[in-house]
Amino acid sequence: MSVSTLLPEDARPSRAGRERLPWPMLAAALVVTLIMLLPLLFVAYATLEVGIAEAIRLIVRPRVGELLWNTARLAIGCMLASAVLGTVAAWLVERSNLPLRRVFNVLLVAPLAIPAFVNSYGWVSLMPSAAGFGGALVIVTLSYFPFVYLPVAASLRGLDPAHEEAARSLGHGALRTFTRTVLPQLRPAILGGALLVGLHILAEFGALQMLRYPTFTTAIYDQYQSTFNGAAANMLAGVLVLCCLVLLVTELRLRGRARYARTGSGTARPIDRIRLGGLTVPAVGGLVLLCGLALGVPLASLGYWLAVGSSSTVDTELLLTSTGTSLGLGALGAVVTTVAALPVAWLYVRRRGRVSTLLERATYTGSALPGIVIALALVTIAVRVTPSLYQTTSLVIVAYLILFLPRAVVNVRATLAQTPPVLDDVAQSLGAGRLGTLARVTLPLIAPGLGAGAALVFLGVVTELTATLLLAPTGTQTLATQFWSYSDNVAYGEAAPYAALMVLISAPATYLLTRAVRKESGRD
Repeated sequence: MSVSTLLPEDARPSRAGRERLPWPMLAAALVVTLIMLLPLLFVAYATLEVGIAEAIRLIVRPRVGELLWNTARLAIGCMLASAVLGTVAAWLVERSNLPLRRVFNVLLVAPLAIPAFVNSYGWVSLMPSAAGFGGALVIVTLSYFPFVYLPVAASLRGLDPAHEEAARSLGHGALRTFTRTVLPQLRPAILGGALLVGLHILAEFGALQMLRYPTFTTAIYDQYQSTFNGAAANMLAGVLVLCCLVLLVTELRLRGRARYARTGSGTARPIDRIRLGGLTVPAVGGLVLLCGLALGVPLASLGYWLAVGSSSTVDTELLLTSTGTSLGLGALGAVVTTVAALPVAWLYVRRRGRVSTLLERATYTGSALPGIVIALALVTIAVRVTPSLYQTTSLVIVAYLILFLPRAVVNVRATLAQTPPVLDDVAQSLGAGRLGTLARVTLPLIAPGLGAGAALVFLGVVTELTATLLLAPTGTQTLATQFWSYSDNVAYGEAAPYAALMVLISAPATYLLTRAVRKESGRD
């Protein structure tokens, strides 16, 4: 029988208060945090360079208010919609007797294999009217709701079923058991997934540009196109950073300070799944509709343009070169980013305190900025401080680290939170050092979280657009940059092969995500 704890932190001994922060982990986390703060420091420097009076004049104007309204309502709407869709879908798959659960588990993660700008391309190329706020809300939500589904499904599989069984034995129905017993334990997963959705929307460019929905990101891109490193664009980036900080603080407050670790993996008996009865057909129909909108429309559009588009003469050599470059950058970016997430997540979970919380929160700020701002920040720093890094693959990888570190941190953090620290203490009491404990105990236990984080980063790198356009060495072409080159000129047929390959490359990583969720528990 497993031992579960869900106690307020104030009611538990403070581990951070008993042990100092280990300096190797702290040093590594500080280096990662400094890298993540580079774009923010760039925006602050640009603001000081402009002057406070001019900065206020550029920020306090009707256009900024319009962009703030557009960005805020889209972010809030997509976060709420994704939280509802992801949580309900995860509960149906993991806790009900829904037919074809394993099939739906794969299909509900599969939208991550289709980049948001490819999804928008699929809708807009077939339905030009799919634009504006309504279209952006629906299409972007369909692209990002798996960010909530994945951690919620993993958490549901890791929860001790004894709590739900006890609630039902007291006469609680399925709805009351879910709201009173299950939902509070899912709060970190739901909020973490919603945070990822919000951060991605704050930084989204390609999808919203295609949908003709103006936000801070599209406005910054337009400003940089017309004036390059313009003061107005830098001020808009500053407002976007403030939006990110508000989002981070809100998520931190809502999450609370409860702990959710459990000793053991729970009982081996099968979960007593809820019988849907007459709700089976509506539940299956709803999931089929959701998967159809998220997958069917963009894939049907790709098939249409591949079949009847104008891409009669595909440059095979360019297509293969772009594919190889995307694969190489994706693998390298995934490894570097996942390794960088480990010390930050470990300190936050194992040595919770003001310093570790500040370090963990700081890793999200850079990723909320559009890729073009991150790219220009890195270009400026490279040219002025380290010219040898300018137009190198290393600089591109640093940009990917800043953009996608939260994907890895959220997954590693969630897995560590359910791994009891007492196992580390036992290993060290048996003579294992900190490095040995990390290698032999901690890493094997959090392997599913590491794999899920790496897969999410790989998906992001393979489909990243704006930072790659500005930072990649001269002559470097990826599938995303070539796709954008064609689709921006409304050459949908020529763009289709590149979009199709992005989806095919992302599909195995997406499947690995479903496997990582399954490995969280031995139950089926």
